[in-house]
Amino acid sequence: MEDLIKLSVKTKPSEAGEYPVVIGSGILSNQLLARFTAGRRNFIVTDENVHSAGLDSAFQQEAGFFVISPAGEKSKNITTVIEIVEAMEASGMGRDSVITGLGGGTVGDMAGFAAAIFKRGVPVLHIPTTTVAQADSSIGGKTGVDSSISKNAFGAFHHPAAVIIDTHTLKTLPEREYFSGLAESVKHAMIMDSDYFGFLEASISELREREDDVLSQLAEKNCKIKAKIVEEDPCEKNQRRILNYGHTIGHAVETLSGYKLLHGECVSIGIIAAGLIEIELGSGSKERVEKTENLLKELSLPVRIPEYISTEQILSLIKHDKKAVDGWPRFALIEDIGKALTKGGQWAHPVDAEIVESAVNKLKQKP
Repeated sequence: MEDLIKLSVKTKPSEAGEYPVVIGSGILSNQLLARFTAGRRNFIVTDENVHSAGLDSAFQQEAGFFVISPAGEKSKNITTVIEIVEAMEASGMGRDSVITGLGGGTVGDMAGFAAAIFKRGVPVLHIPTTTVAQADSSIGGKTGVDSSISKNAFGAFHHPAAVIIDTHTLKTLPEREYFSGLAESVKHAMIMDSDYFGFLEASISELREREDDVLSQLAEKNCKIKAKIVEEDPCEKNQRRILNYGHTIGHAVETLSGYKLLHGECVSIGIIAAGLIEIELGSGSKERVEKTENLLKELSLPVRIPEYISTEQILSLIKHDKKAVDGWPRFALIEDIGKALTKGGQWAHPVDAEIVESAVNKLKQKP
């Protein structure tokens, strides 16, 4: 245990104070989990992918257990959360319980939301097992589920009691899902750390081989970047909106694909869309977009919108974005790799519909 990487994430005084993030390889065990659940009855929330991979085998003797099926966005809805809450009640859980989300981003979102509303709130512990969850969604306290119209329409901010990141779990992922999550790492580099962008460019072969050392560095760099932003803006009032870089159009593409495209794949497309918008606004360049495209392609990520999704569908759906003002979204943008764009103290910006339409049209795949 001596070689574990340990970080902490501070929140505002009105929030939960701070919580630990523990990073290592091959560290999952009942003993480690017990450090953070002592004195509480632990209810595990996982999904069928994690269950099939056997990652939950060490924890099946916990007080309660719920396996989400099917895994992924198709189950990320209010009905599943109700099922989790009612399963907790059936297990005799009360205010002395803790929920542990063991899985990817959708598991963490649902476990966190269930924890936020069960008996008016119980602690949640996150054990992220995917690249997207280890890079992004397990840190910061965002929880939520989708409505029939848009992503994360129901939700709450509910910071975890702790986050345990075991990079060894990434070795169990299918190749497509593994690479998909790396889009969030690219996003973090683009909004805050140009050196990190260079690290990703230089580590392609190691990332492809899923080498332990690089995966640990990846987790640490991602957590530090996200923690810094969350500490300044825990409830996404302003600066934290830069974490949505690439997500406005990305979320729309994800929904309109019927979730055939994975979240990170859609973020990748959204990052390029943001780059094209930046060119139109004078804060970007063709060279920067090409550089970004090259990195994303090296990570086996798409950079074009599928032809079966129309521009009109995307423009209609982004009106429901969480950052919308008067029915139109604000966009997180950058002025250079490693530097988010801020104007007048604002970190999300108005963009004319014509510019967004132009960017989307340029990203349409040819039939």
